[in-house]
Amino acid sequence: MDENKTWQKLLAEFLGTAFLVFVGVGSVPALAIARGDAPFTGAELGVISAAFATVVVVTVYVFGYISGNHINPAVTIGLAVAGKFAWRDVPGYLAAQVLGAIAGAFTIVGVLGMKASEVGLGVASYADTTPWYQAFFAEFIGTFLLVFAVFGVIHRKAAPGWAGLAIGFVVFAAIIPVAPTTGASINPARTTGPMIVQQILGGTVHWEQFLVYIGSELLAGVLAALLFGLVSRTQADRTTLTEALTEEKAK
Repeated sequence: MDENKTWQKLLAEFLGTAFLVFVGVGSVPALAIARGDAPFTGAELGVISAAFATVVVVTVYVFGYISGNHINPAVTIGLAVAGKFAWRDVPGYLAAQVLGAIAGAFTIVGVLGMKASEVGLGVASYADTTPWYQAFFAEFIGTFLLVFAVFGVIHRKAAPGWAGLAIGFVVFAAIIPVAPTTGASINPARTTGPMIVQQILGGTVHWEQFLVYIGSELLAGVLAALLFGLVSRTQADRTTLTEALTEEKAK
C-alpha cells in the first residue's frame, strides 16, 4: 500500500544520479573555469570531494525511501548479487542511472556554457603515464570502500538514521587518495554519462580507458557485497535469506 510504483523508483534514480553528476562532476569544470591558468591545488580537491559528499548526503535523505537511492550501478549490482535487490529490476535501474548521468552532464553545460566542455567537463580519465592496472586498482579500491560502506549502513543492526552522513563521508574520504590517479569516478554511471556528453559536444574522450573504469567499478561492487556478507552474516541473516528466496520462487 505504501510501496512506490516502479516508474517512481526509476524517476528517483534518474534524478538522484542527475543531481550527483551536476553538483559533483560539475564542481570540476566550475573550479577549472574559476582558477583560469592557475595550477590545481589540494584545496580544490577538498572542495570537489565535499561537493560529491554533500550531494550524496542530500540524495540519500531525499530519494532513499523511494528507490533506495542507489545512483550507482556498482551498488545496484552489488545488492542484487547479495540477494537484497531483485535481478529483474536491475536493467531499469541501470538505464535510469546512466540516463540521469547524461542529463546531469548536459545540465553542467547548460549552466556553465561550452567552457565546461572545453575544460574537460569533469570526465574521469587517467594520464598516459599511469599504467592501466594502477588505474584499475585505484578505481577498484575507491568503489570497494563505497559499496562496502553502503552495505554496512543498511544492515539491520546498523544505527538508524545515519546512512546519508556515513555514505557521504566515505565518498569524501575515498575521493581524496583516488582522485590524483583516476579522478575518482567510483561509479559506472558517473563515468559513462559525462563521457557520452563530452563526445556529443566534440570534446576529447579517452574511450580506450572506459573498460578499465567500468570493469574495476563493477567488480568492486560485487566483491564488496560478497565480502560484507561473509563478515557480517549470522544465522538470523541466513534464515531471512532462505525465507525471501522461498517467497520469490512462490510468486
